[in-house]
Amino acid sequence: MTERRGLPGMRGTDHIGFTVPDMAEAHEFLVEVLGCDHVYTLGPFLPDGAWMREHLNVHPDTVMREIRFYRCFNGSNFEVFSYASPGQKTDLPRNSDIGGHHLAFYVDDLDLAIAFLRSKGIRVLGEPTASGGASLGQRWVYFLAPWGMQFELVSFPAGKAYEAGAPVRLWDTRD
Repeated sequence: MTERRGLPGMRGTDHIGFTVPDMAEAHEFLVEVLGCDHVYTLGPFLPDGAWMREHLNVHPDTVMREIRFYRCFNGSNFEVFSYASPGQKTDLPRNSDIGGHHLAFYVDDLDLAIAFLRSKGIRVLGEPTASGGASLGQRWVYFLAPWGMQFELVSFPAGKAYEAGAPVRLWDTRD
């Protein structure tokens, strides 16, 4: 048996948290477009001395208007925040920016999923890309939430090339 490295007791990602400019718009997108389930809501949380700075690394006068939790099928829980904060930045980072990011979802039929997004007025960036090298067998495409956050769809129904001889495989929603 191989001894584990790193953080003791780590099992995996519990949730992904992100901040949105309009909670109602985000809710509509997450539930009606992506198909996530809204599980529960918290807040508001008002400033309490230095608590916000000490615990969340935000301005001490930040108001956390609302937090909503969503479950998105197998493996994706989202903690979605709505904040009011002095000096709050409203520009979203691009993938190439420090702190840039995207969330990727596996779909069984990439073309069907793209057609669905377009039917809902969602901006899809370009046409699907076929990966090569170790990712051969995968196709993917990026799309944007109504507030501009980047998401990705991926599909590799027959697997990826690297899997043939890999001693460790990436976690796979198909398993």
